Amino acid sequence: MGLKGHWYRGGTSKCWLFDARDVALHAPTREEIPALLSAAFGAADARQLDGVGGGTSTTSKAAVVWATPGGEADLDYLFAQVGIGDPTVELGSNCGNCATAIALFAVQSGIVPVRDGMTKVRMHHLTSGAVLTGTVPTPGGRIPKSGLARVPGSTAAGVPVNLSFHSPWGKSTGSVLPTGNVVDQLQVNGKTLTATMVDAGAPAVLLPAEEAGVDLSSMTDNLAAQLPTLIAARASAGLIMGLRKPEDPPQNAVPKVGVVAPAGDYIAADGTTITADSHDIRVRMLSMLSPHPAIGLTSAVAVALAASLPSSVVANAAGQPSTGAGSPRVVRIGTPAGVITADIISDDNGTVSEVALHRAARHIATADIDVAQPAELSA
Repeated sequence: MGLKGHWYRGGTSKCWLFDARDVALHAPTREEIPALLSAAFGAADARQLDGVGGGTSTTSKAAVVWATPGGEADLDYLFAQVGIGDPTVELGSNCGNCATAIALFAVQSGIVPVRDGMTKVRMHHLTSGAVLTGTVPTPGGRIPKSGLARVPGSTAAGVPVNLSFHSPWGKSTGSVLPTGNVVDQLQVNGKTLTATMVDAGAPAVLLPAEEAGVDLSSMTDNLAAQLPTLIAARASAGLIMGLRKPEDPPQNAVPKVGVVAPAGDYIAADGTTITADSHDIRVRMLSMLSPHPAIGLTSAVAVALAASLPSSVVANAAGQPSTGAGSPRVVRIGTPAGVITADIISDDNGTVSEVALHRAARHIATADIDVAQPAELSA
């Protein structure tokens, strides 16, 4: 069967975007969408050889988009993290990099009419209820086909997209601090780990790198020795944050899990040296079951918001005061791909109301995907 798809790079991820009307031809209900995407990506094979998946967590992503003219947002979208060597598809998380691509897709496909100057795209994430805004430059009311913006972790330039995550937070758990505490203690594999668990952008558990046994002076290793501890921390945090019940199996996508350390010279994934004066904090996140090559944007939002909470794991590592009432603050996050910045904007009460990131997106291809026959979709 043929499924029309649009292939985009958003930030440091590649994402296949699908118009909901095309998806409905083969998957009329939301419950049928995971099987369709699994087959289209060839998810059951670790190489994803018979599908359009890229064989890594950052290139095995999809989103289904519904135009919602006249609604709260310009569009609804469902983000899917597609399995690799596993036919399952997780719909429980969000992806800011893919949302960056969706914003550009909405402008290029006519979902949102372009304006002279800048065109804003309001996007409603169906799973969490979060609303994001992607702002795309459209000088003279022209639809951009290419751009000169670059982001760490990619080489080709793209169209600049400013992506904003808006409060209220706590969309997945009901609170920005699901446990009610800025820090908690996790018992993991015989270790006691200090953890800050936040729900902003995405639910995330953030740990001191030193306690987790991770050396962030280099971000080139695969963390094989530390993965069991980090995966166990995710499973434990998922229970404590109310993201799953004891009888439910742990998820690989939520909560996000990462380690943080104070600024310091480090070796990036490409072998270059990132100096301590270029960033405020070093961060390494997991993506599914392996280290993220950069950082997911929803994770960056969680890190940025945690940085604004006094005495959090992130704030202690950054060694900086929290955002003052009504004042913006920039947090520079050192990642394996380089340094990204997050603008933290607070209201007059000092509550973080927006986190904005500067990204880039580019259209790669539009294709008719030859998906496995229906008899194979349930396999």
